[in-house]
Amino acid sequence: MNVKFYNRLSIQLILVISVVLVVNYAFHAFYTVSKLENDLNYSWSQNAYNMSDIIKKSTRYGMLLNRRDDVHQIIKTIGTEVGVEKIRIYNKMGQIIFSTDTTEINTTVNMQEEACVACHMNDKIISSPPMKNRIRIFKDASNKKVIGLINPIFNEKDCYTSECHAHSPKAKLLGVLDVVLSGERIEEMIQSNTSRFLSNSVLITLIISVVIWLFISFLVNRPIKKFAVGLKEIGKGNLDYKIDISSRNELGEMATQFNDMSVKLDSAYKEIQQWTKTLNDKVNEKTEELKKIYNQIIQIEKLASLGKLSATVAHELNNPLEGILTYCKLIAKKLTKQQKENEFEQIINYLNLISDESARCGRIVKDLLLFSHRGNEDEFMLEDINTIIDKCTMIIKHHLEMNKINLVKEIKTDKLKLKSDSQKLQQALISMLINAIEAMPNGGNIIIRITDEADSLVIRIIDEGSGIAEKDLPHIFEPFYTTKQDAKGTGLGLAVAYGIIEHHKGKIEIENTSLKGTTFKVTLPLLTENNKSIK
Repeated sequence: MNVKFYNRLSIQLILVISVVLVVNYAFHAFYTVSKLENDLNYSWSQNAYNMSDIIKKSTRYGMLLNRRDDVHQIIKTIGTEVGVEKIRIYNKMGQIIFSTDTTEINTTVNMQEEACVACHMNDKIISSPPMKNRIRIFKDASNKKVIGLINPIFNEKDCYTSECHAHSPKAKLLGVLDVVLSGERIEEMIQSNTSRFLSNSVLITLIISVVIWLFISFLVNRPIKKFAVGLKEIGKGNLDYKIDISSRNELGEMATQFNDMSVKLDSAYKEIQQWTKTLNDKVNEKTEELKKIYNQIIQIEKLASLGKLSATVAHELNNPLEGILTYCKLIAKKLTKQQKENEFEQIINYLNLISDESARCGRIVKDLLLFSHRGNEDEFMLEDINTIIDKCTMIIKHHLEMNKINLVKEIKTDKLKLKSDSQKLQQALISMLINAIEAMPNGGNIIIRITDEADSLVIRIIDEGSGIAEKDLPHIFEPFYTTKQDAKGTGLGLAVAYGIIEHHKGKIEIENTSLKGTTFKVTLPLLTENNKSIK
């Protein structure tokens, strides 16, 4: 499967579980470290209090006997213990009377300092401050974490009844014992436990992620890949493809259902193919029958058209032949009698009529032959439409001059090559031009406009005649249909042109007509890469 790494199910599941584990361990670590820190600080402060209490009891006897050196020695000795930063005894005026740092003895501290605020608040002396106010945790001058604890020295009965003391029984507080202990060991324990907890959390997370990845890879990804391959095979048409998954879980059940589905699909597809083959055979059989019937109908129509055409040709030829026969009889009678000189001119006129009628019969037969003869597509050659039109122009040049018509040729494309029978195409264009000339007895302009549209060459022949009547439009391309009043037209000119253009796989139509003229549009296929030949 071409699935991106971060879109894989195993990766997404591992990421989700890892995030959940990390968040869980983070909260757990925060809670555990905070609890550990609170417990250690409590133990630390309790240790400080116990040590201060030991110091008070150790120095009590020396103080009662006013042995200052003994008291100082005791404080100094205890001050050398590991973790003890400083031990001081203040009197109630804030003067340091004993200290492990001899430089501080007899110095007075500011009552607003952190060690004094607990007993001196708002210029009042509190003889017994609460325990939480006696403890202070701060950074010393070397930026080490330390804990300080003050332990009040009360004026007990032993003190004010002793012979060496002059304390008044009314005095409640004689001084304060200040013990400062190092917190390096506490910090090390907190950092060590925090690091160990974090490393264990990361390790456990990695182990769980790897286990999950292995589980998904073997039990989920592999079956899914097999399903993906199976679906691709089904898509390729291999409908009897089977998925090999032998597990008994949901994926195994899905594989069994998939294999059942593929068997049913293959069976249905083969059945459809069989029905399709049978249907195709039936369609082909019926198509052949329809072709035979169609060919028979075409043959019948051809015979009917041939009969109609024969009758029409016979009728059309009958009139001029009747005239020829009549005038021939007249000439014969005239010649058998004694002729007068003035009658020879009349005989010549008769002969001219015979010649005209015979020529008319020849035109009818010629047009009929052109209409019936379609030609062969193998005779098509690569031609230039401009050359064909130039030849047409030369042929009808005399007609144009006689009728005072100006022919204008407009070429608006450089795509002029097409496959055609140049003689037949020339015949069709000449028929259309002659039709345009005959529609303009008063002269004017005929425009031949050549353009290209898509893969077709378009020839427009535009005249300035009086147009075509609406009733004549449906029949304009029918054989022997003519709108001319005299007997010169055979009605085959446009029919022949229509047949030639159709034979070239083209189209001829009247684009528009009005009292100002008519436009004939001829569309022929161009020679292009997609159309190398006419089929």
